[in-house]
Amino acid sequence: MIIHKIIQELEQIPEEKLAEIYNLIHYFRVGLNQTKPQPRTPGILTGKLSDTFFDPLPEEELQQWE
Repeated sequence: MIIHKIIQELEQIPEEKLAEIYNLIHYFRVGLNQTKPQPRTPGILTGKLSDTFFDPLPEEELQQWE
């Protein structure tokens, strides 16, 4: 059985590396249980953006984000 092969491999890993292996397995398993996100639906919000939307922000406003 594959689980026995996995256990045999784990027994060969140095003790100081086992935490990394645990995290890999744990987060892989957790990811399997998550529902897949809904695909994005473009066009939910209607409207148009002018070209000024893409202009750089003023320096004083950029500093507020830091």
